[in-house]
Parts: sequence; structure tokens; C-alpha cells
Amino acid sequence: MSRRRGALSGSLSGLLAVLAAALSTSLAAGEEIPHLERKSGYAFMSRETRAMQDDDSTNPGMLWVLDGESLWNRKLGAADKACADCHGDALTSMKGVAARYPAFVPDRDRPLNLEGRINLCRADRQNATPLPYESKDLLALAAYVALQSRGLPISAPLDKRLEPYLQAGRDNFHARQGQLNLSCAQCHDDNWDRRLAGNPVTQGQATGYPLYRLDWQGLGSLQRRLRNCVFGMRAETYPLGAAEYINLELYLMWRARGMLFEAPAVRP
Repeated sequence: MSRRRGALSGSLSGLLAVLAAALSTSLAAGEEIPHLERKSGYAFMSRETRAMQDDDSTNPGMLWVLDGESLWNRKLGAADKACADCHGDALTSMKGVAARYPAFVPDRDRPLNLEGRINLCRADRQNATPLPYESKDLLALAAYVALQSRGLPISAPLDKRLEPYLQAGRDNFHARQGQLNLSCAQCHDDNWDRRLAGNPVTQGQATGYPLYRLDWQGLGSLQRRLRNCVFGMRAETYPLGAAEYINLELYLMWRARGMLFEAPAVRP
């Protein structure tokens, strides 16, 4: 498994190195993609991968959703409470929730993403230990909650308290970084209509997380994808849950505002 991860990371770094060479003329950061031109990663997929996402009976992400539903109704922690004890039926109480995260949480005086909100409830309401990022149970709960927003428009919260974090995420998206001297915007804003080593460069729209990636052979969060990209740039990565990733998530969801939420999505 470790050899496979190393091969995948090396392949990503190699592809980004090719892109860096192609962009060596030092492109200025372009303007954000106009709303009418925005496309989900779904639009860049093969017919077979689209079919896998479209059919819940073949979408591998639904396995995590089923586990999440079980966890939603399971009493745990010192409080012996289930998520359902506070929130009831997720089909109604969680409708639209995932499509508006990250959101500002006054109790923490900062924004939290969906996984952070789930862990806050575990700690404060269930008196249970927070789940590690990318753990099976946290991904399962996030996938179950996210499913309830599928087909709804992404709605970044209109909250002035989020403005500095949103700006920090925007700055990070446009900042050149790493040994390859690349920015997220160079790939996903300036060159999304091109191909790299035969593969389409997508717009990087955060419409379907957590999602199942065929090269991961598993479900993963947006932060996992961000960390992989940063590693591929040969730049400094941050621990999962770090403020830098939360800010980027916030910006990416704002960037995708109005687009339809599609979790759990499937990607190559």
C-alpha cells in the first residue's frame, strides 16, 4: 500500500512539474470563472464514471452513507445520546446543512467545516471523543449528512464574521507556493479547459465532498484532496483540520456558490 501511495504521489508531482514548465512564462492570476462557465468535476468525467455516481446502487460512496446512518442513530459517549436524539430525522433536519459549511461557530469564535461541526457535537453533546480526520466513522457521518443536501444549491453563509477567513482562503488559492511555484488558480482558474498528460484539468469545484476517488479506492474529504494537491506542488502541507485548510474550504464553497451539491460524488 505504501508503495502504491508513493507511486501516486510521485505521479502527481511529475504531472505538476510538467504543468509548471508549461506555465513558466509566469502567468498572472486570472479572474474568477464567470458563473455561467462554472462546471462540476462531473462534467469532465467519462461516461462510465458518471454512471457510477448517478446510480446509488453502484456508487461506492453509499457504503459510507449506510454506515453513517447507523452511527447517526447509535447512542454513545458519557451522555448516552445519539445524533438523532437532538436532530431527529436527518432527512429533514440536515437538509441543506452540508451545502452551507464551513460556517462560523460562535462557541469556537472561528469557522468550522462539516467534520469539525460533527466533532464539536460529539464533544459537547455526547461527551464522546472527537473522531480523527479521515477516519471511517467521521467520513461516514459526514457522507450521511452531506447526502441530505444532494441536489440543492451551495449557499455560502452571508456572515461578516467569515470575511477575514474567506479572504485568507482566497489569498491562499492564488498564492504561488512550493518548489514548483504554482498556485491553485493557475490550474483551476486559468487552465481548466486544457489537458495535462491526457487528463482534463478541472475547475476544482468543491461540489461533491466527501467523495469516492477511484485512485484512492475509498472515500475522502476535501481536505485530503487539498493536502494531496499541496504535496504535489512540493509545498508545505498542514495537519488535517488546520486553519489553512478550513479557509481554503470556505473559499472553495463560496467559489461554487449556486452550483448543485452532489455528495457523495465519484471521481477518477
